[in-house]
Amino acid sequence: MGDIRNIRRILKGRPTLEGAGVHLKRVFGNSHVPLFDPFLLLDDFRSDHPDHYLKGFPWHPHRGIETITYMIRGHVEHGDSMGNRGVVGAGDVQWMTAGSGVIHQEMPKGDAKGSMGGFQLWANLPRSHKMMAPRYRDVRESTVPEAVLEGGVRVKVICGSAGGLQGPVRDIVTDPEYLDITVPAGREFLHPTRRGHTVLAYVIKGKGFFCPDRQPFSHEIEENSYFDMKGSASVGNGMLVLFSDGDEVSVATEEDPIRFLLVSGRPIGEPVAWYGPIVMNTQEELRVAFAEYQNGTFIKQREK
Repeated sequence: MGDIRNIRRILKGRPTLEGAGVHLKRVFGNSHVPLFDPFLLLDDFRSDHPDHYLKGFPWHPHRGIETITYMIRGHVEHGDSMGNRGVVGAGDVQWMTAGSGVIHQEMPKGDAKGSMGGFQLWANLPRSHKMMAPRYRDVRESTVPEAVLEGGVRVKVICGSAGGLQGPVRDIVTDPEYLDITVPAGREFLHPTRRGHTVLAYVIKGKGFFCPDRQPFSHEIEENSYFDMKGSASVGNGMLVLFSDGDEVSVATEEDPIRFLLVSGRPIGEPVAWYGPIVMNTQEELRVAFAEYQNGTFIKQREK
């Protein structure tokens, strides 16, 4: 057994309006650079109110990053400047590498009950890959393997590996892992991680403990009320854990099961120049990108 990662920080999402008026929770973003390197942003757009999401994210550009959208309820209609058109349904993943530049739109639609559930993660690209050819991966739920482990733990493997199964998304420059994990009540689960990689867990249902000692005051909690005097070691729905370095992650449950997204990646360690949907290394590169968008030369790879 290696070193178990301790909790470095816990965050709670902040209500945010994005796109044409989509109500979402931003779990981390621009103000947290470079804490989550290579990751830049995580948005949670779960909602039971269609007026909170139907306005969507009309046509907009990206350069220098990857956007990873994972749906658990409802669907998103997608179109882009590479000629891709499609629907990202429940259980599906859209892994889009913007590279040198993509213009796209994402229009959320609810399920039959008007419920929408999804998450979007932004991952940075290193300087050497900022201007790579854009790439679009439409990952269907049927291609995502699910490992059933000891104690009834279930792991959907989107990227990386678990239980001897490898996810369908491969050949990503920051060597990421993206897992959807469910741990039943009264169980413990350990998952190996690569030392030196940034590792985070975002809880989407239930609650559990991500530190073996279960000490509530051993780490910083952002967005906590000044009048919260109870102090709990458990981590629940809508809370994110950023781990310190180590060889494996530990999670334990008591009376409630837990479902969470476990994400990791190799830090890039380069300067970040970020404005809106474009992330480069310098302010001059940002200026060029926005000038190209305005004069019509932003797209380097034309529609198929």
